[in-house]
Amino acid sequence: MQLIDRKRLETALSSFAGATVFTHIEVTPGGFARNIPVHIIETYLHGEGPYRAALRLEEQGWIRVEGLTHMVLDENGRLLLAGHDAEGKLTTALELSRTRFD
Repeated sequence: MQLIDRKRLETALSSFAGATVFTHIEVTPGGFARNIPVHIIETYLHGEGPYRAALRLEEQGWIRVEGLTHMVLDENGRLLLAGHDAEGKLTTALELSRTRFD
């Protein structure tokens, strides 16, 4: 993973707008939700780092994840976002994929 490049992330996020995707959301400590299919209408990115990503859903709902610091767009087209604290520990994650996560 690399530090978030805002323009690159905005482009990657917007590529999921208008699509039904699988999501993985994680908050540590606490819990996660995996392979939840949602239809994304719009995407938003806020902040100067750490970032907050928001997804407006067709189902009249929202997904919002704060504290994001790192990203990768992998060879399978999955967008993987993570937030790490000052010690490098994972605090939050948001992942988007057009196919189910293993």
